[in-house]
Formats: sequence, structure tokens, C-alpha cells
Amino acid sequence: MTEQPTYETALGASSRETITLLGQDLARDVMGHVGFGELSFWLATQRRPTPGETRVFEAVLAALADHGFTPTAIVTRLTWLSAPDSVQGALAAGLLGGGSRFLGVTEDAGQFLHAVLDGLDALPDDEAGWDAVALDVVRRQREAGRFVPGLGHHVHKDGDPRTPRLFEIAREEGQFGPHLALFEAIGRVHPEVLGKTLPLNGAGVCGAALADLGLPLELLRGFALLARTAGLVGQLAEELRHPVANDVFLSVDLHNRPVDPDPLPRQR
Repeated sequence: MTEQPTYETALGASSRETITLLGQDLARDVMGHVGFGELSFWLATQRRPTPGETRVFEAVLAALADHGFTPTAIVTRLTWLSAPDSVQGALAAGLLGGGSRFLGVTEDAGQFLHAVLDGLDALPDDEAGWDAVALDVVRRQREAGRFVPGLGHHVHKDGDPRTPRLFEIAREEGQFGPHLALFEAIGRVHPEVLGKTLPLNGAGVCGAALADLGLPLELLRGFALLARTAGLVGQLAEELRHPVANDVFLSVDLHNRPVDPDPLPRQR
């Protein structure tokens, strides 16, 4: 008789009488006792976060939930206009638009900062030390013709209000670690290299905070998408009551202007 394979998981499992999740009885120990943000952290790390970690993590989720009529929000509304029978399609369309320009900066910044820290022999122990590391990083990025992830914002030219608030919350909860310290230092020193002052954006500081919480670097964009899912549900709920998607569609459709073709050159 062939032995049946087994598939181990510490996440959800069910029997006829019970459902367990992370070693807890879902109905008795989790429901009504564990908030969604805390549970999301717990699922990703398989350890229950401290209250301070939960506060920082939920602040990140709040910071990334919605940012107005971004491409992700617009495509969600337009997809639902086209296929109102597919809420999941509309949400998926918005989430698939989370990339290097919108939402993906969270992951890019976290991984960038971690790579810099991983290359240090020792972490600085004062602000001057962090500034020296940051100055070297910004100079090397400039020389290579690359942007510093998390630096700059198309709207918040004079400062992203999410950034100082997340610094503050992380400090209050004892969760201000090396990723946030380096990111903060980049904000102080980059004008010396770039000749102008750019804001540290909210997506970047969220990536630094998530990295300091010890969350998997490969999943940082996943947490941004988790947050934005709530925002996209909100976009659809508002579209139900105050629709704008059809106006957006007609604005483009009724104002298109035919032009002559612009052929690509033939390859030799």
C-alpha cells in the first residue's frame, strides 16, 4: 500500500470540530481577541507581535491604504465599470498596478537600505556616523545614475506628512532601528550631493519600518498590497454611491484626436 504524503503547515488547519490557526483555536482564541493587523503580522512571521510592533505595523498599513486617484484606484474603478459582476477582477486590476512607481517603492526602499546595512562592518552609533554612511550611499547612487528609493514625491514636494509621523511612532515604541536611521540620514544629507532638497516619501519610510520589524524583505510589497486592498475596497464602495468611472472613460473617449501613424523604424 502506497504511503500517503503529508503536507506540514503551522497556518490554518481544520478537523470536523475545530479550526486551528498558528497553533491557536481560531474560534476561541483568535476571533474577537486578535486584530487584523496583528494577525497579518503573526501570519507572516509565525510569532505574535508585541503591542509596539503591532502599532508600527498598523501605522504602515494606514499610511499605504489609500492615496487618492492614483493609477491603482483609477484602474480599479474603470475595471468595475467594464465588469460590474467581477469585484475580484476590479481589485486584482488595481493590485496588479502596484509596481516600481506606485506601492513598489516600499519594497525597493526596504531592500535597498538592507543591502547598504549588510555591507557595513559595523553599524554607526551616532548621527554623524549615519550621516557619513548616507552621504557615501547617495554619492554612489548619483555617480551610477540611479535614484535613491524613497527619495522624492510628485505631490508632497515640501515633505510627506507620513514620514515624520512614522519616525515618531517607531521611536515611541522602541522600533526605530538601523533601516529607519539610515533612511532618516539620507533625508539630512542628500542636498549636499544633489544640490536640492527632496522629501523622504511615505512609501520609502514604510519600507524602512517594515524592514526594522524583521518582516521578510521578499514580501514587503505584499504588505503594501495588503494595505492598498482596503483602500481599493473603499474606492469601489465610493464608486457605488458617487460614481466617477464613466466620466473618466468618457473624458478620454470623447476627446480623442486622430493623428497620423508614427511607424517604428525597420530593424536592419
